[in-house]
Amino acid sequence: MDRPQLTDWTLIQSFLAVAETGSLSAAAKSLRRSQPTLGRHIQTLERELDQRLFDRHPRGLTLAPEGAKLLPLAREVNARMNAISLSAAGQSEALTGTVRITASVFAAHYVLPPILAEIRRIQPGIELELVPSDATENLVFRAADIAVRMYRPTQLDIVARHIADLPLGIFAAKSYLERRGQPRTVAELWQHDLIGYDADDLILKTMAAMGFQADRHSFAVRCDNQSAYWQLLRAGCGIGFSQRGPALADPEIEELRLDLSLPPLPVWLAAHGVMRQTPRIRAVWDLLATGLERAAKRATAP
Repeated sequence: MDRPQLTDWTLIQSFLAVAETGSLSAAAKSLRRSQPTLGRHIQTLERELDQRLFDRHPRGLTLAPEGAKLLPLAREVNARMNAISLSAAGQSEALTGTVRITASVFAAHYVLPPILAEIRRIQPGIELELVPSDATENLVFRAADIAVRMYRPTQLDIVARHIADLPLGIFAAKSYLERRGQPRTVAELWQHDLIGYDADDLILKTMAAMGFQADRHSFAVRCDNQSAYWQLLRAGCGIGFSQRGPALADPEIEELRLDLSLPPLPVWLAAHGVMRQTPRIRAVWDLLATGLERAAKRATAP
């Protein structure tokens, strides 16, 4: 039997995306393609290989034995093709084109917009794409060109730089404080309605490190989406913890000055090592760094 010849390496990309996400819809979102396109790619690949690569279920797709055997080879091919793509893209010297930036949902909503507006003013030839996501975007596979992280990236082949530390504070809506009164001590704070995270245990771990014992039921309202969390705080659901910059800029919010020192939030920029030196990405990187440094200084001021 003749060996099958694959004519389009995007079929491999589609196969990998579906294998790693478990559904056509999630894979389509990650690749920025339509779900029908992904479905056709999988059908084409199965037809060319004359193998069933996925088992179909009501809740999605799982790898068939043949697909599981193909997966490591597909990852190797995709990595090599991405390396070629990165190398070619890194040759561009023009301060034009597109730079794709990913950041947390909260930073994308409340920290980055004025910084990106300034970048557009200084570099009008560069188009910007902002991807609000609390997931870890893969910079090696060009899911984004630059990532704004609140932790130190450890991915291989990634260049990372610590930019600043964003101070955190304790805040409540003025409407909540008018209704419940203002805590004057840390002990009084625990008698109030607190807003915390749901599945995310970051706040609980931070509290434990500071010597406070709490569990998820210590929070009257819980939400993992940070933008929704912020809106819950603004609406008066309780007292919460947030970045000082956006909070101090909101006239409906009041900071609670208690004897409680919260650890700051580190801000890192990350990019693939090859792409980092592309002029348009380097320009956006430098302007992002400047903007984030200024934001941190403003938030640190009394």
